[in-house]
Amino acid sequence: QVQLVESGGGLVQPGGSLRISCEVSGLKFINYALAWFRQTPGKEREFVATINWSGTTPNYADSVKDRFTISRDNAKNTVYLQMNSLTPEETAVYYCAARSGAIRIYAGGYDFWGQGTQVTVSS
Repeated sequence: QVQLVESGGGLVQPGGSLRISCEVSGLKFINYALAWFRQTPGKEREFVATINWSGTTPNYADSVKDRFTISRDNAKNTVYLQMNSLTPEETAVYYCAARSGAIRIYAGGYDFWGQGTQVTVSS
């Protein structure tokens, strides 16, 4: 059974930083591209970042480029998202996702999803 379990969400002040994690089990981790999306009520799931199997090809939404960093540890079957200079508008549930093969930047391209972790940016 494939499981993606996010952790590390919480409350952070505007301008602050947070690192969220996603531990993956039930699949051959190195065969999968991984991604982070986020969603707020009433809106579609939004692409944030993705990374290929080896970690050499990260790709970011323009809105987070130079502030967020996606990385993966293939020995730990875990993908991370380091978020810096957060704004209140980035309050959302953050989801990790996995797909076999090359990266994609749209939600429909991913086969497996976690349950999400809430990130709240507020003073």
